[in-house]
Amino acid sequence: MDINLELYKVFYYVASSLSFSEASKQLYISQSAVSQSIKTLEKKLEQPLFIRSTKKVRLTPAGQVLLKHIEPAINLINRGEHQLLDAEGLGFGQLHIGASDTICRYFLVPYLKQFHQKFPNVPVKVSNAASLSCAELLDQGKADLIVTNDPNSKLNPAYIRKTVCEFHDVFIANPAFFDLTQQEISFCELKQYPILMLDKKSATSEFLHSLFLQYQLELVPEIELSSNDLLIDLARIGLGIAFIPDYCLTDHDNDLYILHTKEKLPSRRLVASINDNLPVSASAEEFLKLLPKV
Repeated sequence: MDINLELYKVFYYVASSLSFSEASKQLYISQSAVSQSIKTLEKKLEQPLFIRSTKKVRLTPAGQVLLKHIEPAINLINRGEHQLLDAEGLGFGQLHIGASDTICRYFLVPYLKQFHQKFPNVPVKVSNAASLSCAELLDQGKADLIVTNDPNSKLNPAYIRKTVCEFHDVFIANPAFFDLTQQEISFCELKQYPILMLDKKSATSEFLHSLFLQYQLELVPEIELSSNDLLIDLARIGLGIAFIPDYCLTDHDNDLYILHTKEKLPSRRLVASINDNLPVSASAEEFLKLLPKV
C-alpha cells in the first residue's frame, strides 16, 4: 500500500496527544493540515482511526492497533536521528535508561556517575517507571537499556543481557507497634496483619501475590504505593508491616526489624536488558560494560 510516511507521523502525534491542536504545534503545521492528513490516511486504510467529539478525541480499535505498530517505528527513527546528530558524544548518542526509582536510587547511581565521568559529553536520560512499564518501554524502542526486577511478566527473556544483582525481599515492622521479633510467622498468620506493599503495576506486587497463591492464600494489602521509601516510612510510624527489597534497608533503619517467616522467600534478581530487534547504541553497550555480572 502506497502511503506517505508523513501521514503516519501525523497520526502518531495526534494519537499520542489525543489532540489535533497539540499535534499541529509539535509538527509546526496548521491544524487543518493535521486534520486533512488524518482524513487522507483513514481514506487510504478504509477505516476510521479516531472518534471525534467537541470535547475530546479517542482512538478507535483500529487506531489502537495501528499505534502499537507506528510508535516503535517513530521511536526508532528518533533514536537514529539523535545518534547521528550528536557529534559531541563521539557518535555514541544519548543514553536512555529505564528503571524504577528504587533501582535508580539504590543500585544505578554509582554506575551512572562512572558513565558520566567516562563520557561527559554523552547526554543521559532516565525514564522512571515500574519494572513492568520499563519492559514496555524497551519493546516500544523508547529506551536503549532497562534494569528491572526479574521475574517480570512483561519482559521478553531473550532481551536479558546479564544479571547485575541478586536480592531477597523482606517483611519489616516497627517493634513498638508489631512485636513479632521472637516469633516465626506463617504467611497465613501474616495476612491477618496490615500489609504495606507496592501497587499492582509493579513486578514486586506480581511476585508476592503469586507467592501467596502458591499456598492457596489470597493477599489483600492494607496499603499499596509506588515507593519503597514511603513504605519504610509508613512501617516506621506503625501503619503496618512493609514488604520491600532487602537492599533498601540502611543503617538509618535500625528502629525496624525483619520478620522471620516459616515459608521461605525465594531470591529475585535485577537484570539489564536490551532489545536486540532494534539497533543497539554504542552508549548502551558501554553502560552495560560498567554493570557487574552476578
